[in-house]
Amino acid sequence: MKKERKVWAITLIALWWLAPNQTNAQQDSVRQLSEVVITATKFPKSLSETGKVLTIIDEDQIRRSTGNDITQLLNEQVGLVVNGANSNPGKDKSVYLQGAKNDYTIILLDGVPLNDPSGVSGGAYDLRLISLDQVERIEILKGSQSTLYGSDAIAGVINIITKSGGERPIELIGALGYGSYNTVRGNVGVRGSTKVLDYSLGYSHLNTDGISEAKDENVTGFDKDGAVQNSFQANLGFKPNSKLLLKPFFRYNQFEGKYDGGAFTDDVLNQYTGTLLNTGVHANYSLNKGSVHAQYSYDQTDRSFDGTYGKSEYRGKFNHTEVFMNYQMRKEIQLLAGITRQDLKMLDTASVEKNPSVVLTSPYVSLFSAFGNFSAEVGGRYTNHTKFGEALTYSINPSYRFQNGLKLFLNLSTGFKSPSLYQLYGQYGANPYLKPERSQSLEGGVQGVAVNTKMEWRAVVFSRSVKDVIIYAYPTNINLDQQDDKGIELESSLQVTSRLKISAFYAFVTGAVTTKINNQDTVFNNLIRRPKNTIGVNMGYQFSKQLFMSLNLKTFGQRDDLYFDLTTFTNQSAKLSAYALLDFHTDYKLKNQKVSFFVDIKNLLNQDYQEVYGYNTMGINVNGGINIRL
Repeated sequence: MKKERKVWAITLIALWWLAPNQTNAQQDSVRQLSEVVITATKFPKSLSETGKVLTIIDEDQIRRSTGNDITQLLNEQVGLVVNGANSNPGKDKSVYLQGAKNDYTIILLDGVPLNDPSGVSGGAYDLRLISLDQVERIEILKGSQSTLYGSDAIAGVINIITKSGGERPIELIGALGYGSYNTVRGNVGVRGSTKVLDYSLGYSHLNTDGISEAKDENVTGFDKDGAVQNSFQANLGFKPNSKLLLKPFFRYNQFEGKYDGGAFTDDVLNQYTGTLLNTGVHANYSLNKGSVHAQYSYDQTDRSFDGTYGKSEYRGKFNHTEVFMNYQMRKEIQLLAGITRQDLKMLDTASVEKNPSVVLTSPYVSLFSAFGNFSAEVGGRYTNHTKFGEALTYSINPSYRFQNGLKLFLNLSTGFKSPSLYQLYGQYGANPYLKPERSQSLEGGVQGVAVNTKMEWRAVVFSRSVKDVIIYAYPTNINLDQQDDKGIELESSLQVTSRLKISAFYAFVTGAVTTKINNQDTVFNNLIRRPKNTIGVNMGYQFSKQLFMSLNLKTFGQRDDLYFDLTTFTNQSAKLSAYALLDFHTDYKLKNQKVSFFVDIKNLLNQDYQEVYGYNTMGINVNGGINIRL
């Protein structure tokens, strides 16, 4: 409690210090209703015409996050907690969007889903295999999105949009940074655009000594668990005529890191290696009243855990093929129709079924209408799964805009999550008779721009129920539980002066599971490692055209946890204390705007806390460096 009071005291002092000055400030996630987005509808659409809850992380915010990884940036957003983001860099990361478990949020790269069919945890994608250096924009779409994006999108979608061509025929970009724990980050790239061709090529590297992953309770001298990451990306765009655009891409990412033996348990031998190969092509053809889109993507994910107890390998292949069309049927009505085929294969000769695979085929359709200030989206999807059969989902999304800039919205949607190949056929807990997890979500709220557009705000209430939740009940996986979550999110940003912008949010989430114990339904709270309350405050201040500074505060409430006790070989419960993180960032651009210098200080108050019971987090840590754009 004393630490949190200290954080708030420093925040108030910073507000007083920054307030008298003026100029453009840092943009944040609540946007004016004229902002154009892609993820909400699969084609460009103004936020004013959709009632979906969307958070945008733009290029400026990402540039000002040089020195961070992608999980640390996501962890700063409203309603989103990435467990492990501030633990040792090599530690696994879990995405909790609006309190949902890790595998209920689908990760997209440029609108195409990533999937690891070999994943033990249900196919949730490993964000360690994505480098922030190669990202231009992120759109976070909340609420069930299975109608547009199929399986796994029960809680929402995170669309990571990578860098594309520049404004000139040739642009050189690069960054180099150094910081705490002997951390070196660097990236270099070239990009450009002409009338018929655009391109972006980039390479990034991370090397860090890290910290001990496990918490050293007795200060016996646990070894450091370092990490190394190398990433390469190539995006091309070819426009042979005014109607056709072809965009092939290739990405390769390798991540290596050491990990420990468990809570409070060191291990000097354990080593994790993961690779992602992602390649494919996008094709867009313009029509007089719309466009046709085709996309193909191939993922190969290989992960291995090698150490004290031997070596375990997890390998999977994922093919995604999709064709869809958006068409302006009349002035007030747009049609979106498409079909998706997904082929998933787990490469494991020791599984219950040798190298098992499944295919999902999904036609879908949505209608978008706009009559005056009223907008609505109604859609549905049919999915055929070669193992469990059929799944139907729908979404209804009306919204209304008032003349004063206020927008009311409501979302009613259903979703589903297919059992992963590991859950169906893996070496431990295989059950080929698993059914999909099915959800129903309701969210509503209000969003507005006030005081001559100097203040933006949004309030959201949501409720989500998931049936047939898959759990492991020794010796197998079964469909047993029902999960019910609900919460609220409040967020706003205020342009205090032309130099100072303040953003703030509050999020509350609670959840309960209904399970059968001795043939009777039992209900208990179960949002492990997810705080009920989170609060965030960001202040961005532009001293001049060259100098920018910001403070970012996020508090996390008390959480429950479960850990495996290596003494009794049983799961034990634990309490994780509340904590607050205060981060500082500054960057200075030279007058030519081509070179800038940055400094990031994280955990400014040197908080001692745990994201996972028995595991370390980073104390105060500093990163600095240079960005170049020629």
